[in-house]
Amino acid sequence: MPAGGREGFVRAATRAAALLIAAGFASRVASAEIKGDRELGQYLSSQCTTCHQISGRSVGGVPSIVAWPEDQFIAVITAYKEGQRDNETMRTISHSLSLEEIAALAAYFGSLKLTGQAQK
Repeated sequence: MPAGGREGFVRAATRAAALLIAAGFASRVASAEIKGDRELGQYLSSQCTTCHQISGRSVGGVPSIVAWPEDQFIAVITAYKEGQRDNETMRTISHSLSLEEIAALAAYFGSLKLTGQAQK
């Protein structure tokens, strides 16, 4: 039994199951079962760019999402959606997104280039 007894074991097992679900979703998208529509992603992006800078700059602790690899973007959003990452705003936003919309946002932000002094 891992440190933390039964509760620690249950938490670890729950995290492992959620990661497998997220990986399965990311692989479905990556295998072109779900192809990200950049135009839809651009349309949906205003909700993201309220906090995340379209320039690619990290500001006030809010990370850049510009030029992320699509699979990484999908994995992160899915982790919020599945409760593996803890941020109330991101959890709320991710729950409102369908698989198609997450893939579209990944395609859009992944297609953008970092500009000027932008940091990844």
